[in-house]
Amino acid sequence: MQRNRTIADCGKGLVAAEQVCKLSGARLTPLRRRVLELVLACGKPVGAYSLLSELRADGYSDAPPTIYRTLEFLRAHGLVHRIAKSSTFVACCRPRNGHCGLIFVCTGCGGAMELQEQEIMDDITQRAAGLGYRIPRQIVEIEGVCNACQAVS
Repeated sequence: MQRNRTIADCGKGLVAAEQVCKLSGARLTPLRRRVLELVLACGKPVGAYSLLSELRADGYSDAPPTIYRTLEFLRAHGLVHRIAKSSTFVACCRPRNGHCGLIFVCTGCGGAMELQEQEIMDDITQRAAGLGYRIPRQIVEIEGVCNACQAVS
């Protein structure tokens, strides 16, 4: 479902991440940067333990809590999204704070794509306000079957 990311895509993602961190006064440490590089390079949802294996192969000897703290930092700064159902992470297509997006997850291949639809998100915000809710961050997961998986079945 998700196209493979090129090295250029990863470079753009890292530049955007550096800008987001700079604007918020946060540091993109070498570990945070490497984890983001791995998520960007993967081009599909990836789990924390897969990332941890890659980090260990790179010479990092971090324990699971470290990878989860790193992923939480990246998520809190709008650089990655957590797909709740599979407990995996995917790079954000337009990283920034105060982010909203629709994540389409394929039940066939597990791929994911992000769509920015401000009109839909504004509608959700208005409806939530009518119910007395304030929503600081909106990530909506939608399950379906991608074109590639539909073609196979």
